Amino acid sequence: MRRSITFLFAFSFLLLSVLVVPKATFAYPFWAQQNYENPREATGKIVCANCHLANMKTQAEVPQSVGADSVFKAVVKIPYKSGLQEIGADGSDVPLQVGALVMLPDGFKLAPQDRWTDSIKEETQGVYFTQYSEEQENIIIVGPLPGDQNKEIVFPILSPDPHKDSNIHFGKYSIHVGGNRGRGQVYPTGEKSNNNIFISPAEGIISDIKAGENGARIINIKSKNNEEINTETIPAGPNLIVSIGDSVASGDRLTDDPNVGGFGQLDTEVVLQDPLRVLGLLTFFAGVTLAQIMLVLKKKQVEKVQAAEGI
Repeated sequence: MRRSITFLFAFSFLLLSVLVVPKATFAYPFWAQQNYENPREATGKIVCANCHLANMKTQAEVPQSVGADSVFKAVVKIPYKSGLQEIGADGSDVPLQVGALVMLPDGFKLAPQDRWTDSIKEETQGVYFTQYSEEQENIIIVGPLPGDQNKEIVFPILSPDPHKDSNIHFGKYSIHVGGNRGRGQVYPTGEKSNNNIFISPAEGIISDIKAGENGARIINIKSKNNEEINTETIPAGPNLIVSIGDSVASGDRLTDDPNVGGFGQLDTEVVLQDPLRVLGLLTFFAGVTLAQIMLVLKKKQVEKVQAAEGI
């Protein structure tokens, strides 16, 4: 009975969120979570690139090495020109939003909040982190967030302890990072979003441009022999660059490119450092230094003996 009540409450909350929360909040990473079990394909491409076709630079900063069971920061930088606006789903101008995905090695995960430092708490204020799935706590996603205030997103990461988990070993590990700004050009269903270029489906002459629903425009393209009329619907947002009477070829642009954002990904590395290796390296350096000093002292001693004997 209690389980049924819990399920009913969860279902009601989900239904309410779908009806009340604007669909723009599901732009990412919701669709990736729903459509891909793993956000990184076998080719190495992060699946966000399937919908966000434009390419823009993403940067990441992680320490060269970290200790076991320690908290460190992975900083994802999503640069773009401040103040940029894009078109929303309804065709209006809206500020860009950003999102990021960090795929950590197995064993690494988001650090619990009770281990966050004051600086981490300040740097992550207003940022909400989510696991990609219940089973994949090493994959952390963020977004959408207001872009102008979140061009750098700090991920507080907890490293594993090989002494507590036999599946974890000291050594070098890869981290995969993706960063996005702006809306995608394609929906997961394969349909174009209005944040895209629209092209002519056939060769002919623009015979008519009509107003459609919700700000859409319907373009009729009559073939040159007047035997066929092709229709293309342009949603609200993109600006038309053609007018009635213009001749177009198949594949010619009918609109400008409204997109100002883009997605970028990169791979970086971190070393899970064994303190005994560091101690051994320091011991080696100390031994080399001591040997050099002893060599110099021995050389001076020999020189003194030779000078005393008049050699």
